[in-house]
Amino acid sequence: MRTCCERREASLSTGTNVIGAGTPLKISYGRELREKDGTFVTILEIKNLDFAYNGETVLEDVNLTVRQKDFMAIIGPNGGGKTTLLKLMLGLLTPLKGTVHVDGKPPQEASHCIGYVPQNVHVNHSFPITAMDVVLMGKLEPQKRMSQRSAAIRRDALAALERMEMEAYAEKKIGMLSGGQRQRVFIARALVAQPKLLLLDEPTASIDTKGQADFYRFLEELNQDITVLVVSHDLLVVSRYIKSVACVNKKLHYHDQAEITGDMLETMYACTVEEVCPVELVAHGLPHRVLANHEKKIP
Repeated sequence: MRTCCERREASLSTGTNVIGAGTPLKISYGRELREKDGTFVTILEIKNLDFAYNGETVLEDVNLTVRQKDFMAIIGPNGGGKTTLLKLMLGLLTPLKGTVHVDGKPPQEASHCIGYVPQNVHVNHSFPITAMDVVLMGKLEPQKRMSQRSAAIRRDALAALERMEMEAYAEKKIGMLSGGQRQRVFIARALVAQPKLLLLDEPTASIDTKGQADFYRFLEELNQDITVLVVSHDLLVVSRYIKSVACVNKKLHYHDQAEITGDMLETMYACTVEEVCPVELVAHGLPHRVLANHEKKIP
């Protein structure tokens, strides 16, 4: 069986036609989808966005275009606006200025296209809810109080768990699972509605280092079909799997390549590289990647 990296190399060398009834021809070149004329298919577009809490600016003049099947890391300091940006993508917040479109629609009209794994999902370990119950929540419809748990819906939920290699734990109580296992269940809940865009907010905060690497490998597999945007502070781990980087600290700087270095960190964080990551960026002995400096304004 080929690894995900080998599959990606194969897909890059041979394009795959994806034809839907009544839709334009789209060609996959492994990384993202392209229209027949060679232009990229856009899944998310943010234009001239401003947002503030109680008059205090959090995000300013944010512009971002995300192509289908991209795998983007959103990085930046605490309080820089990363989680706020995700909530704007979800339609949970309304921008003061500018627009957000998901699959060509305002996010409130495209909620079925978005899967979301929030930060710090607190679990009551004594609450009698199973992994299957959690995933079924992803099938709840906004206009209905409860979703009918038909056999088809349960099959969809089990398929989502199977995709995350968690089907054996379907009837296990969520509080009995490890941090990594719970995160897979929460992703299965986000996937059960078959979204085009998956948003994750610091998903590995409660997972150990080995579990983090395993987790991002799962995301890499999912990225073969779904666009993935992940807010993360696990810079070394995430840099091995992503395709692009968005640096957020009130403003947004986009880099169309998976490259993270000390120069970029010192630009985004109010500290030195050694303070940001004394072990992983300095002593791990792995080759550093090169990322162009953010554009600096000349006074």
